[in-house]
Amino acid sequence: MAMEKMDNESTIHQGHRERLRKRFLQEGLERFEDHQVLELLLFNALPRQDTNKIAHLLLKRFGCLSAVLDADTQDLASVPGMGAAAAAFLSLIPPLTRRYLHDSASREKMAMNDPHHTSRFLVPLMAGRVEEVFYVLCLDNRCHLLFPALISRGTVTDALIHPRQVVETVLRHKSVNVILAHNHPSGVLQASQSDIHLTLLLQRILLPMGIRLVDHVIVAGEQTLSMARMGYLGEQRPGEAGFMRASEGVAEPLDGVDVAGSDEV
Repeated sequence: MAMEKMDNESTIHQGHRERLRKRFLQEGLERFEDHQVLELLLFNALPRQDTNKIAHLLLKRFGCLSAVLDADTQDLASVPGMGAAAAAFLSLIPPLTRRYLHDSASREKMAMNDPHHTSRFLVPLMAGRVEEVFYVLCLDNRCHLLFPALISRGTVTDALIHPRQVVETVLRHKSVNVILAHNHPSGVLQASQSDIHLTLLLQRILLPMGIRLVDHVIVAGEQTLSMARMGYLGEQRPGEAGFMRASEGVAEPLDGVDVAGSDEV
């Protein structure tokens, strides 16, 4: 009787899985509820378990779909029915999504000499990140991307950057144009004094080397702020600092000290 009951449950689960897969192929995910999306994902990691029950447990524990996917793998694995393999599979989804969106944007090979083009590249790169990250986009003389270098990964509110890291990265990739970029996970789309300070300091360091700082872009969700468009970078001529607001005293160098790109204003 016990074996017969297990066989019946397996048949029910298999039929449910096939219906859900067929519905996804016909309709996409738009009308799926969060637990159904998780079920669909877990089919690939838990082929013999009741993923409906596990999906509901995950949502009860973490609150929503995005929180589940952003959760620590050890916390995910501790949910009954999950285990290490399923937890690792779910943790793969956010970075895989960023990789896909970033690669999709990169295929166009567009010149990043306009804040709109830069934003189209950066928003997917920063999507879903819960900590602050700082990138240096190394560009050639036509502002085409040579390499997106991840310089620092920090906390929810800041990432520590030393100018030497940026200079070494730019020289290593033989870049003649540079775009700085970081995110504000808090959603505050505003340049802090630390952001301004770091931007002007790096501009002053790079320009005499013949390297132009094209922009410093801040990303908050799907919105971006261009410090070049705001006028902070001013006119840039080789051999000159080119600071738009140096007279306001916001660009005093911090010799030998890490600079924090904080989203606190």
